[in-house]
Amino acid sequence: MSTAEEALARLLALMARLRDPQSGCPWDLKQTFATIAPYTIEEAYEVADAIERDDREHLRDELGDLLFQVVFHARLAEERGWFDFAAVARGIDEKLRRRHPHIFAGAALAAEDLVRVWEEQKAEERAAAAGGAAAGALSGVPRALPALTRAAKLGKRAATVGFDWPDVAGVRAKVDEELGELDAAAASGDRDEIAAEMGDLLFSVANWCRHLTLDPETCLRSANERFTRRFRGVESDVAASGRPWSSHDAAALDELWRRAKAKR
Repeated sequence: MSTAEEALARLLALMARLRDPQSGCPWDLKQTFATIAPYTIEEAYEVADAIERDDREHLRDELGDLLFQVVFHARLAEERGWFDFAAVARGIDEKLRRRHPHIFAGAALAAEDLVRVWEEQKAEERAAAAGGAAAGALSGVPRALPALTRAAKLGKRAATVGFDWPDVAGVRAKVDEELGELDAAAASGDRDEIAAEMGDLLFSVANWCRHLTLDPETCLRSANERFTRRFRGVESDVAASGRPWSSHDAAALDELWRRAKAKR
């Protein structure tokens, strides 16, 4: 066996040992798909974080943690007689071969056709999963996705059947429209209406990102990091002043923020 095959075989054997009913780990034996799912999501985010920080050592570790999540779920499925890890690997192998006919089936495709073919393949797979019936354009968009990511993905799916703004100016105008509706809701004081209009605004902003070929989650994560870095600068300046936060009025804090923003 190759090194990769040996390493994977050891990992699968380790997982089986942890789940052994007689001598396995009590914590691992208590786990279910539902209890493990939050860890799976967390590990995926930790992979993304290592990539954003360009931290190759942690990236290797986090990819290992994420792989373990896949192995864990596959083991749970195998114990129920549903499928095993090999079936998972075969499934993704077959799917990727279907979705790359220009590589594996000798199809002649121009670069601009690749995305269309990919989406067509996914639509066929969704229909197959629905028992051959025509699946809705939004079928299969996971509810567990981060809300901004799901908003952009829902918009992208709707666009595949022509339900979309014609250009970036159209979605930009929609953002202005939603801002106006949010202002009206805020003036009414109706909390439910305010929440609904705020959601519509965020949905429109997420799809504005899509039209600008930006990932909304990445944009917001970057903004969070900038805020954190700049706020720590304000904290440092407040501490250096020798005076408590309460002695700094809004104008003074705004000036410290502007200073931090300029430096950081």
